[in-house]
Amino acid sequence: MSTLPALALLGASAAEAGDTRSPPSPQPHRAPALAAVYTETLAPAGTPMPRFKVDAAWPTLPDDMMLGQVSGVAVDRDDDVWIIHRPHSLGPTENGLAQTPPIATCCRPAPTVVRFSRDGAYLAGWGSPETGPVVNGVNQWPKSGHGLYVDAAKTVWFGGNGDGDHAVLNFTADGRFIRAFGKREATGGNLDKALLGNPSDIFHEDGELLISDGYVNKRVIGFDARSGTFARYWGAYGSAPSGPSREGHFDQSQASTGDAADPASRSFGDIVHCIVKTRGGDYYVCDRRNNRAQLYRKDAKGQMRFVRDVVIAPETGGTRTVTDIALSPDEKYLYVADMMNGRIWILLRETHQVLGAIGRNGRYAGEFTWLHSIATDSQGNLYTTEVNTGRRVQKFVMTGIE
Repeated sequence: MSTLPALALLGASAAEAGDTRSPPSPQPHRAPALAAVYTETLAPAGTPMPRFKVDAAWPTLPDDMMLGQVSGVAVDRDDDVWIIHRPHSLGPTENGLAQTPPIATCCRPAPTVVRFSRDGAYLAGWGSPETGPVVNGVNQWPKSGHGLYVDAAKTVWFGGNGDGDHAVLNFTADGRFIRAFGKREATGGNLDKALLGNPSDIFHEDGELLISDGYVNKRVIGFDARSGTFARYWGAYGSAPSGPSREGHFDQSQASTGDAADPASRSFGDIVHCIVKTRGGDYYVCDRRNNRAQLYRKDAKGQMRFVRDVVIAPETGGTRTVTDIALSPDEKYLYVADMMNGRIWILLRETHQVLGAIGRNGRYAGEFTWLHSIATDSQGNLYTTEVNTGRRVQKFVMTGIE
């Protein structure tokens, strides 16, 4: 078994990047400087690739708020940055202000869906189990929110991977419920054309709704978002979804496995983690358990045709690789989040050549613990989220192509 290449440290450490002492004012502190990140160049010497520095003080939350596991991130048309986090992942020693009676001066969980400006200012937040939409007598709010998409109309979509979380929910930007696809506590397997099984990610534009249906089922399913009717589904290599659905509900202990990955598997693994569409009409699916992405294009009949596997770090075990995908604004570069190795791979999208990587496993600025989701803004900056004990969102400022 080959070993993964070591990372090289470039530039100053986070501590060397600026004075991080808290000012006497009670307002949240923002460090004045950007911190270098671990960067590795894997392409031939002189090959240009995007370069980043982490904004170690991004974002700014209200003084009394705290984030739990951050399981999704999206950037809207105005470059506002949206996240979904899991308030239930905070314990009483972290949210002491929310206990009855309060047992500490801080903190309380932030609302489930939070919106920041590109500069990191807290703009708004909404959503909790108590405000969840009730459909046919059942509250549809997920136990464990997962994935986030904000469409061109600035409506917000998310799913869930907790016990019974089998719905994708759609809300206005200010948190008013619009509609649901699937139903909480109801799932029907890989060939069902209406029910979902722990949906992990969403794409919605121009009436096309695609869902990576992803922790109980093993497929991508599509709907006509205008009529709500089923449009298509597919499994690995564009075939009909295959393989049994997960028995019982998913819990986080099942995120890591000792089994070997199979990047050539004829079926998706049991965590199908993302669906990402490019402006040019390509579709990427994250087959996380099999350490691969698969690229698809739609043919003249509207069928999804397999183009190629994109395999990175195929021998990685544990929580595996290919948890999410984002693109540079010009779509020249592809960014692939790798949970187990704590890095973001940078690929030339035309050829899928790996140019390099940023990040490493760790808990300091520019490092990752359970790297989960990524997104880019119109200036090419990267935003990342972490779950389990990571519990944060980070911003990586694109400093140029070198």
